[in-house]
This record gives sequence, structure tokens and C-alpha cells, in this order.
Amino acid sequence: MKITDLKCAIIGNNPIVRITTDEGVHGLGQAESFKPYLKPHVMFYKNYILGEDPTNVERVMQKIRRMGSFKPWGAAVSAIEMALWDIAGKAAGIPVYKLLGGKVRDRVRIYNGGVRFEMLGHTPQDYANDVAKMKAAPQGFTIIKQAIGFHSPMPSKVPNFFYGDVVTGPPHPNRGLMTERGMNHVVECVAAMKEVLGDEIGLALDCGPGWTVTDAIRLGRALEPYHILWLEDLITGDYTPYALADVYREVTRSSPTPIHTGEQLYLRQNFKELIEKHAVNVVGPDPADVGGLAELKWIAEYADLHG
Repeated sequence: MKITDLKCAIIGNNPIVRITTDEGVHGLGQAESFKPYLKPHVMFYKNYILGEDPTNVERVMQKIRRMGSFKPWGAAVSAIEMALWDIAGKAAGIPVYKLLGGKVRDRVRIYNGGVRFEMLGHTPQDYANDVAKMKAAPQGFTIIKQAIGFHSPMPSKVPNFFYGDVVTGPPHPNRGLMTERGMNHVVECVAAMKEVLGDEIGLALDCGPGWTVTDAIRLGRALEPYHILWLEDLITGDYTPYALADVYREVTRSSPTPIHTGEQLYLRQNFKELIEKHAVNVVGPDPADVGGLAELKWIAEYADLHG
């Protein structure tokens, strides 16, 4: 079997990758929205994979993997990798998970990161109302992840939220020292959400990037009574092309609330230091950004090896 073509279509702002073969088998891979600008990046790899056997996934990936980068640019490579596995599974007549080692469990707990409702404001009551709707959603989520701090509109919607001028434009552009008012507002919003969720629904918080080490530690300590599952991307995060493991380790060692990062990172090499130094409590590689399914599996196994 040989790869004969690589195509990319933008459907609903999602780049959809299609790899075709000389045996009529095709594979599909998808990058998350909003990434319509990725199409030329996907097509850049076309000449490198034409003529290759798509079922030799690792061999094909060795030709293109090193030319990807941190979020969002790793998504092009990741979508191609998933399309290759799709072909390999179809050719073998088995689900891809069996090719990757088989099933470990029958059920996987997921959190609500995508079923969202329009928020009318950013007061504690607004946050309470929002998670109440999520709690009542028919999907029956047992964990909810909510954006707060610099990952939310708080910097521009809450007066005197932080010491700095509000920046608009790119994703999550604000960073700086929190004011006392800003810190209190975040804690009050979390308290309001936990009042609704109780101990029935777990709450995780997407926080940044943008926090200073001092403020990140202060937040972790302030939220200890609420049993938050994790504080995500406080220092670096979405669209930040580095990890800063030593900085995260300082926060993690001082915070009683678990610390999380990794969504923006590309390839296993960029998780190695985070995991080996126990720089965070939770790593969160995104298969659509990290390099694909096999890359995600390696990182998960390496994290498990280190506790």
C-alpha cells in the first residue's frame, strides 16, 4: 500500500486531513477549531509522505515530526498522524486502539470542556449560574472545567483586576501581578461554583497563562478548602512555545492544589523535564497538538511511570 495524495479541507473552521492510497483505503484526521489557517501547513508535508506505506506509521512520522512545533503548528503533524492510524486500522480490520496495545479499561471519565452556555457576566453569581446549567446537562458530566483569571474575560471585564494595561487581540494575551481585588474576585467565583457543585461534581480551573509565581502560589493556597482538581496553565499554556518546568516546580512544591500544564506542548521531549522533575501534578497533552495518538500514549505511560 502506498500513499497517493494528501488533502486538507476546512469544514466548520476545522482542518480535516485526508490521506488516500493506491488500494482505495483512505484515512481521516482532524485538528480542533479555530484553525482554518493550518491548511497550507498540512500541505507542506505532502511531498514528504507520498509513496510511503501508511501502515508504517512511525516510519512516515520520522520524516515529518521534527518539522512541527508547539501549538498551533503541531496540529498539522498530529492530524496527519491520526489519518495514518485510521488507514492502518482499516487495513488491519481492527480498531486503532488495538494497534496501540489494546483496551485497558471499559470506561473513561471525561470532563466538560466543550458543552458551554453563554455567560451574561463575570460575577460570582454568573459563574454559579453557568455551572448550574452544566450540572443539569443531560450528558451527566462528573467533572467541569471552567476558565478563570487570565484564561477568561476577567482581565477586561473586572475593573482593577491586575496591575497592567488590558491587551486585546491574540489568545490569552494578558499577564501580570494580580491586585487584591482581582485575587479576591477569582476566589469568590470559585467559591460560588463549588457551592453549586458540592462534592458531587469535580471542578478544574483553566487559569492562564499569565500568572506570576507568587500569585500562582497564593491562588493555590487560597483554593485549598475547595478541593479543586487542578489549576491549569498558570505560568505558561495555550500558544506559549515553552514549558518552564523549573518555574512550575516552584509553584507545585508550594501549592496544596494540584498544578497542571501541557496542552500547548509538542512532542514527548517537551514533557520529559516536567515529568522527571515532578514539576506539575498533572500533564495534559492534547493528541491534536502533541504529535498524535502514539505520542500521547508514550507521554501517558512515562507520566504513570513517575507517579
